[in-house]
Amino acid sequence: MKRSLSTPAFISCAFFILCGFDKTKKESNDLKDKIANPYDVIIVPGVPYQEPSLKSVLKSRILWAKYLFEKGITKNIIFSGAPVYTPYIEGKVMKMYADSLGIPTENTFAEEEAEHSTENIFYSVQMARDLGFKRIALATDHYQAILLKGYIKKKFPDMEIITIQYKKINMKTALPEIDAESAFANYFVSLAERENKLKRFKGTMGKNIIDNKKDSSFYKRVPVLVKN
Repeated sequence: MKRSLSTPAFISCAFFILCGFDKTKKESNDLKDKIANPYDVIIVPGVPYQEPSLKSVLKSRILWAKYLFEKGITKNIIFSGAPVYTPYIEGKVMKMYADSLGIPTENTFAEEEAEHSTENIFYSVQMARDLGFKRIALATDHYQAILLKGYIKKKFPDMEIITIQYKKINMKTALPEIDAESAFANYFVSLAERENKLKRFKGTMGKNIIDNKKDSSFYKRVPVLVKN
């Protein structure tokens, strides 16, 4: 997820600026070598659903995950994200899109608690380990990779980042229609209303993470009632 350091408009702008930029120190994009030794799972951070300025970001992350799965570079995908700025569980919505694009549903998972980019990593790694996955990578765009590389280097030094290669995905591809109502959270309150800028910044830096989980029972910061 792209959170408190940037407004949605700035994020969208940065996305287009960085589409042609194919270098970060942490990225690992020699994809041919990875087919012989695929990842057990990739983590794909969420994007607010129904946020017009972020539609391209949402699409690019989903299509990149699909590409990596179809090329045999990853065996599974975790889409990560709570209902943060819109009342839709981001990880669940992205999984719906991936399933509708033909990725087997048994190979896609939704992490539904993360509200910041660092939490996308932390909670998804916990989920991956609970599921028995060992070789884990982050798959995202260059902008987010730059923001997260320091945190990953410190907390998960063995994790690689596979940044999007835009020449390998077709952004003109239309995403299928989905029924997102099952991912709608009643009694939703935006993170911007629940946390001030300082707390959101701390969350972006990973300071709000509850670092004592032993299994897949995630700590609930705000009760969310989900529609049946």
